Amino acid sequence: MIARLGLVLAALLLQTALLGAALPTAPEATKAPRSLAGQLLVAAPEMGDPRFERTVILIVEHDEGGAFGIVLNRPVGEQPVKDLLEATGDATADVAGRVPVFSGGPVQPEIGFVVHSSEYRSPETVAVTDRLSLTSSVTILRAIGRNSGPAKSLIAFGYAGWGPGQLEKEIESGAWATAEADTALVFDAARNSLWEDAWKRRTQTL
Repeated sequence: MIARLGLVLAALLLQTALLGAALPTAPEATKAPRSLAGQLLVAAPEMGDPRFERTVILIVEHDEGGAFGIVLNRPVGEQPVKDLLEATGDATADVAGRVPVFSGGPVQPEIGFVVHSSEYRSPETVAVTDRLSLTSSVTILRAIGRNSGPAKSLIAFGYAGWGPGQLEKEIESGAWATAEADTALVFDAARNSLWEDAWKRRTQTL
């Protein structure tokens, strides 16, 4: 596990501009959708794609170029912060604690992200809502290990991505619903019941 994370976490050092590169460029004629950024995308019970069955995804970006999100309920396990930093070649000694690690989606699983509460900010931080942020930088791991990072956080590798208009079509077909991205759901709800909790809170989407 640590050997695999070593390769994966090394990508954190290179990802300060990832979000802009991850999403496809939309044709100029594409009509801008109503953005679902900051919402939870909840798979319908009839979801036919096994990669997303019973998943809950935090939508980070959504515009005419497509959508980008992080799966929140595919846990891999907890890892010591020190081990994760050492796997990137950072021999920082004064760190402690463990962090939950998740499979964030099927796209580029070698890339790491930290979803966290919004009181922490760095130059690489993207504000998802006024309470949720995302950072892709090894700096946040050091901060977490020194108790100077965000109060709530999880690490995910990979992401879910959609091209222009793709997510809208999937929602219209009944594959997904949305729910408010309550921080209690994102960080505190039991992962084995997160889908049920989020599905109960679903709203009409498009």
